[in-house]
Amino acid sequence: MKKFIDSLINAWKIEELKNRILLTLGMLLVYRFGAQVTLPGIDATKLGNLTNQTDQGIGWLINVFTGGAFSQASVFALGIMPYISASIVVQLMGIAIPYLQKLQKDGESGRKKINQITRWLTILITLVQGPGYIYNLYTTLPADAFLLGFTSFSFLFSSVLILVTGTIFAMWLGEKITDKGIGNGISLLIMVGIIARMPQAFIQEISSRTIQANGGIMMIVLEIVLWFVIIIACILLVMAVRKIPVQYARRTVSGDFEQDMMGSRQFIPLKLNASGVMPIIFAQAIMFIPAAVSGLSKSDAAQSVAGMFSNPFGLVYNIVFALLIIIFTYFYTAITVPTNKMADDLKRSGGFIPGIRPGVETGDYLDRIMSLITFPGSLFLALIAVFPAVVVSLLKVQGAWGYFYGGTSLLIMVGVAIDTIQQINSYLLNKHYDGLMKTGKNRKAVA
Repeated sequence: MKKFIDSLINAWKIEELKNRILLTLGMLLVYRFGAQVTLPGIDATKLGNLTNQTDQGIGWLINVFTGGAFSQASVFALGIMPYISASIVVQLMGIAIPYLQKLQKDGESGRKKINQITRWLTILITLVQGPGYIYNLYTTLPADAFLLGFTSFSFLFSSVLILVTGTIFAMWLGEKITDKGIGNGISLLIMVGIIARMPQAFIQEISSRTIQANGGIMMIVLEIVLWFVIIIACILLVMAVRKIPVQYARRTVSGDFEQDMMGSRQFIPLKLNASGVMPIIFAQAIMFIPAAVSGLSKSDAAQSVAGMFSNPFGLVYNIVFALLIIIFTYFYTAITVPTNKMADDLKRSGGFIPGIRPGVETGDYLDRIMSLITFPGSLFLALIAVFPAVVVSLLKVQGAWGYFYGGTSLLIMVGVAIDTIQQINSYLLNKHYDGLMKTGKNRKAVA
């Protein structure tokens, strides 16, 4: 602990890093404050039905990703999710649309144009989701909760406009954190929303175990130990890589000195889980569809299907969920890991994999290795995704606390935390300090 504290003190000594951390914390506070501001025209004291709607199931998941703003009828009720949806759509469209493929190859200028397309698509998605959210308020809240009238056009228009503006402002906060702060801004906004729901969920679990005599303190200790074990498993999944050795031809680097680089070995790190949390997000989006479609029919069969796919802790739901995650892991890895491009870049730089011919054979070899390591990675990812249902069923954990034992929530928290720590470490190492996980003693500058 002393080493960690010393490293934090060293981080505070670096003026640029300190300013970036303060800016990041300030913008996260602004986002959390906005999540508590209720839409104008809604009585904040009469949101009980909306809160009940988000106490469990799919509603709870949506509320977690918006940091509770969804259940507060907040100006940030849609959160950053429309931007995430737009980013996914643009990324997938890049496979089929030549114009987007060209932009992806144009470097920084192409990236700026893709970001602009993503922003406009975010606005369009929000314009669709905004009225849907207001309609949900109409069907959930009592009529006297609407101060401007239940069917007031002025309320509908102003609320949709505010929801769109809130999402754009949240998007702007995320981009500013990425540019001027520490870490990936969009991911940090999601993570801070998830963390904001943890204390309430944990307090509910403690109440269930102690006040209701449902296992007592020993069960709480067991749950905390198990939670840390799952966090370690998530860290291993995020950090695990397969190193492919690369040999470079004889090269001489000249300057003040000459260095013979013949036999220089490097590695291509292929991640065990190259797709991150995206397969879980895709799978969850698909899992919403059966419940929504079945809910339109009043037949017994349709209601049964709706019930099965509305219960995130049910057996059928989790079997289908796990299979979709495995499928989407392969799909997303295939479109995001350009093995052929990696092989071409390696060939142009004079590198080769020992025993493999440069070019097409190298691309095929990398693709085969990627397929082999993706299988255990997808199984591990699916297991972590369905683990909340396991702990809820076996340990009788409260549903709200059970969600933090895996799935998107835990993977996002672990992934964002690792990414942020790595960025802070890079600043410390550049200033000749050890990283957060090592001693904080000043390193000697290299002469």
